[in-house]
Amino acid sequence: MTTTTLSNQQIHLAARPVGMPKRSDWKLTSEPVRDITDGEIVVRTLYLSLDPAMRGWMNEGKSYIRPVAIDEVMRAGGIGKVVASKSPRFAVGDYVSGSTGVQQYWVGPADDKSAAFYKIDPKAAPLPKYLNALGMPGMTAYFGLLEVGQPKAGETVVVSGAAGAVGQTVGQVAKHKGCRVVGIAGGKDKCDFVVNELGFDACIDYKNESVREGLKKHCPNGVDVYFDNVGGDILDDVLARLAMKARIVICGAISQYNNTSPVKGPANYLSLLVNRARMEGIVVFDYADRYHLGIAEMAKWMQEGTFKTREDIVEGLENFPEALLMLFEGKNFGKLVLQVAKDE
Repeated sequence: MTTTTLSNQQIHLAARPVGMPKRSDWKLTSEPVRDITDGEIVVRTLYLSLDPAMRGWMNEGKSYIRPVAIDEVMRAGGIGKVVASKSPRFAVGDYVSGSTGVQQYWVGPADDKSAAFYKIDPKAAPLPKYLNALGMPGMTAYFGLLEVGQPKAGETVVVSGAAGAVGQTVGQVAKHKGCRVVGIAGGKDKCDFVVNELGFDACIDYKNESVREGLKKHCPNGVDVYFDNVGGDILDDVLARLAMKARIVICGAISQYNNTSPVKGPANYLSLLVNRARMEGIVVFDYADRYHLGIAEMAKWMQEGTFKTREDIVEGLENFPEALLMLFEGKNFGKLVLQVAKDE
């Protein structure tokens, strides 16, 4: 295949956002796909994962991963198909998951560690699910809950952002491990979904009811494990309801990502002292060598029909700036995915 006949549209970071990202913070470019050399591959991007963490990657400063540089292709995990290969690792036609970036084609060494491509089976599950429960959000939920939260059968697990990619997986894994699960989500439709479709025991609608009162009602004996995806006031509300020896898993703080003022820290942190509780962060890359274990268990549950996922798919690379904002405006319902191209 002569790849130079292919045109690669890319989304570059043009400026560091202040507050909510806007379209002028991005630049859409197009360039030919270069010919590859020995050991290299070309991956055609089919789907991209849109995640709250992307907002943090746009900021300059020390974090668990380096920031995206100005004029660099925006970082993103994706699913793609190998369309050219000079590597024994991948053949043309293989489906792969890895860090493709927000672009139509990824070009480079097959063993590029920053891309970390691995083969996936489209027959085992629809491709978008490899960006949800069988991908990074699912691994974050699985290992964050089981390794950091350490739930025990019969305990009460509370998860915020319950209808999102991480939240829906946390709740279902907890149910499979014999826990009672209470979600926190925004809106009746999302709460109905996690209870009626995903099997949560209850859900608190933070948009239309008091979270504190909801926790009193649904967690009469306190919260044993809290998986936090939002931070802010909801974290404070849960801290006020902890059970003895509770565990709080800090996964994200989407309510704080677009602040123009300092991040709001927990005011009720002394509850950790009173209840001999602990709070610990989860960075999914720490568990990379064990992803296959989480994927295998959740794939088995899917095949048995006891584990469900929901994806919210937006089409078109050019719609990336607006699609990303859906995360911070609460407009997505399920795992947010950007479809870049149709599988051919």
